[in-house]
Amino acid sequence: MSRINAGAIARWWRNLDRVTLSCVGILIGLGYILMLAASPAVASRIGASRDMFIFKQVAFLTLAGLIVLITSTLSRSAVRNLAIFGGIIALGATAMTLVHGMEIKGARRWISLPLMSVQPSEFLKPCFAVVTAWLLASRRRIVLRGNIAFPGMLLAFIGFGAILALLKSQPDIGMLSVITMVFMTQLFVDGLRLYWVTLCVASMVGAFGMAYIAFPHVRSRVQRFLHPDVGDHYQIDTALRAFGNGGLTGRGPGEGRVKDMLPDAHADFVFAVAGEEYGLLLCVGIIVVFGTIVIRTLLKAMREDDPFIIIATSGLVTGFGLQAFVNMGSTLHLIPTKGMTLPFISYGGSSAMSVALTMGMVLALTRHQVGPSKVVQAANAPLHPTTFQDAPLIEGRRS
Repeated sequence: MSRINAGAIARWWRNLDRVTLSCVGILIGLGYILMLAASPAVASRIGASRDMFIFKQVAFLTLAGLIVLITSTLSRSAVRNLAIFGGIIALGATAMTLVHGMEIKGARRWISLPLMSVQPSEFLKPCFAVVTAWLLASRRRIVLRGNIAFPGMLLAFIGFGAILALLKSQPDIGMLSVITMVFMTQLFVDGLRLYWVTLCVASMVGAFGMAYIAFPHVRSRVQRFLHPDVGDHYQIDTALRAFGNGGLTGRGPGEGRVKDMLPDAHADFVFAVAGEEYGLLLCVGIIVVFGTIVIRTLLKAMREDDPFIIIATSGLVTGFGLQAFVNMGSTLHLIPTKGMTLPFISYGGSSAMSVALTMGMVLALTRHQVGPSKVVQAANAPLHPTTFQDAPLIEGRRS
């Protein structure tokens, strides 16, 4: 038995994208280091133990690492089943926040548990991306009675509509924007016709205009971004000053001052702490690591023949990359401020578990398949030629 287990582990390791796994390990390591730098000052400011955030984040990141490794061992069908099951639970829990959720700064996004608060909508991102990919791919290879194609796109839009209604009610416009971008990306990769892409983009612009009118906090953030001389810019000004203080190599570990002044230095503005204490070199390094994960995953997806893998990995890595961009872009005042964590680096249990699930699914879906995978590809082949009426997913990659 031990010999069989050793062989399975060896095959998993041999077929795994070890570069992407190494990048995830680097981000987790940076999460430990920057939490040591940023969190003691924040904890002292709220009257808690200086080590409280450190101990919690060590537990969160350790669990996140295990989730990445365990999820990466799953088969592609197991990833799909996990996403379906997890998506149903996350959707139900997100709906529950509207009734029993904790209200923080006017939003109900969290459920209080004995040891931590959970934001269920964080888990909607990876689960929705995989389920949507399965639905869109299934409409190409499943034909119902009467020569009717499986209504995968309709079901995907219904699921997206349910998520849209829940996140709007919380409200969580930032999360809704990321999930919308993931959905639009997957539709585009699936071969959505150009006029539908144009219509979707126009709808997103219209939705943003409605959010600007309907939600005062959205309007306030946009106005402060467009008019730097109006309103309170304390957090952004302090963060930008931190980058200036850090220079090329930083002031040194523990020598930063931004963590003593910013309420969310350990979470939304941890990138500023990195810039002040470790300088431009580390900040560029962090961007390179995120870029490597995103670009490498997209390149691997382009070499796949299975529509499910192509659409799923594109959606997963789009959500991962967008989350990182929103956090760093907000800190650098490139976009309006939005409270979104930097994957694996910012403090937060729900965020750490969610991005761990995301990257575990990416590693599982991009794992090189040998031997029996040919049977799986044959089983995934279209069951009827009429399912190929749409444009191909990638030129020359029609299943």
